Amino acid sequence: MAVDGAILVINSGSSSVKFALFDAAPAEPQRTWSGSLERIGFDEGRFLVRAADGTALVDEMRAIPDHDAALDLLLNWAEDRDTQATPVAVGHRLVHGGEGCDCSLVVTPALEVRLKQLVPLAPLHLPHNLAGITAVRRQRPDLPQVACFDTAFHHGLSRVARLTGLPRRFEQEGIRRYGFHGLSYEYVIGEVRRRDGDAAAEERIIVAHLGNGASMAAIRNGHSVETTMGFSTLAGLPMGTRPGDLDPGVLLHLLIEKQMTPDALQQVLYTESGLLGLSGLSRNMADLLARRDVPEAAEAIDFFSHHARRHLAGLTAALGGLDRLIFTGGIGANSPEIRASICEGLDYLGLTLDAERNAGQQRVVSTDDSGVLIEAFKTDEELAIARHTQNILRASGKENVRAHG
Repeated sequence: MAVDGAILVINSGSSSVKFALFDAAPAEPQRTWSGSLERIGFDEGRFLVRAADGTALVDEMRAIPDHDAALDLLLNWAEDRDTQATPVAVGHRLVHGGEGCDCSLVVTPALEVRLKQLVPLAPLHLPHNLAGITAVRRQRPDLPQVACFDTAFHHGLSRVARLTGLPRRFEQEGIRRYGFHGLSYEYVIGEVRRRDGDAAAEERIIVAHLGNGASMAAIRNGHSVETTMGFSTLAGLPMGTRPGDLDPGVLLHLLIEKQMTPDALQQVLYTESGLLGLSGLSRNMADLLARRDVPEAAEAIDFFSHHARRHLAGLTAALGGLDRLIFTGGIGANSPEIRASICEGLDYLGLTLDAERNAGQQRVVSTDDSGVLIEAFKTDEELAIARHTQNILRASGKENVRAHG
């Protein structure tokens, strides 16, 4: 069935809500506008909306005391602006879906209860994701809501890839490797399929989602085979404020010998480490690249590239080779310097970067004779969420979704 109306996509964080509105009537959802509500809970927040062409529709400072107020402001603005822009459903990004979520699901009271039980698995992300769902329900209880999970893409990881090496009893408590950034990987593989055909999407592909949060995934036949993140979003590559892989002995030392409290350690691991911790300047890679003359900034950049290169090479073992490497995310899609640094020395894997194409931000940045096709393009997790929501509406019928949501 056709879907008349718009789909609102929400990515709710601790002090911000990112959003986008899509026209759901076409076969492919079409972005109408997007933006963010920032500094929620602070004295002065910001409400920013841009049209699909980048034109600013709203940019104002105002008090946004909580998520309820943020979503009320957004929904009222959408409905007042254009009745055709009134959302008929809301799709949410949720970082964690646990072991049972291999696809997007209609939000029901039972699902919310189960997701709340998963909060210990993603304590710094999931509560804020759930706050977005709660706020929409309070403000617009008639709106169907769909939960889209970052872990779902990795649901088919082999049992060996899911194990942690801890005693088996811990696995029964949900302690296993999950993988994240799945909506981004899903979008990227979909783009490969759309642009280059089904055969291309079946290749041995590594996608490097590099941004403030960073991970890589080894993908074969369109499915996740291995990924750098595991039980939490702390593992794998260094990130803006997270350290990436860390010897567990360091954590034991900090807890036992330095008598650091669990809360203090969590603060260090999630908000004080990575690029920010090493540089002492910024978590933003663009800022650090602009200040390479500062030794600590240069070292943070080199640390990031070194470990990204190491993980990239390691993932080829899970694939038995490599046909295509795709850079995406804020750093991956926009930083020629970091792409070049990561690929440096990996010619033995067949990676040959074309300096001119790379500097020119072309989609294909490898040479014509490179053994591995290297690409760089932006991801679109919001569109992936809109697609899932649209598909659920079409399959179930809006009224049926509303009745059970």
